[in-house]
Amino acid sequence: MGQDRIEKKIVLKAPRSRVWRALSDSKEFGRWFGVELESPFAPGARVQGQITLKGYEHVKMDITIERIEPETLLSYRWHPYAVQPGVDYSAEPTTLVEFTLAEVPGGTELTVLESGFDRIPAARRAEAFRMNDTGWASQLRNIERHVS
Repeated sequence: MGQDRIEKKIVLKAPRSRVWRALSDSKEFGRWFGVELESPFAPGARVQGQITLKGYEHVKMDITIERIEPETLLSYRWHPYAVQPGVDYSAEPTTLVEFTLAEVPGGTELTVLESGFDRIPAARRAEAFRMNDTGWASQLRNIERHVS
């Protein structure tokens, strides 16, 4: 396994329906994630948008929605840590990001699993893994603030 997958969990003090809305509505997703997305999430849709986080304003987010199972699972594919200006990442394999929701005492458990790093070119795999590992920790704090 090693550095093929990142898994983070958090219990959010919010109903599952509220957390689901924060994940599945592309405008609301953008508010806590730090991106202005151009279109709604739908299975098979390619959704793009401008990152609004300080220091990453030059980055365009480009994801392809895989699956949407209401109030349970949202998944998409993307190029992890594709932030280098002028670099075309389109020929690289993508990682799979899965958001899974479960009701637990006191709220909703959100699990984020990003897998497929072993297929990312070796020259940037370790940095992509490291940056996304810390990035997901920050994003879980962001969604926690957003839904509270």
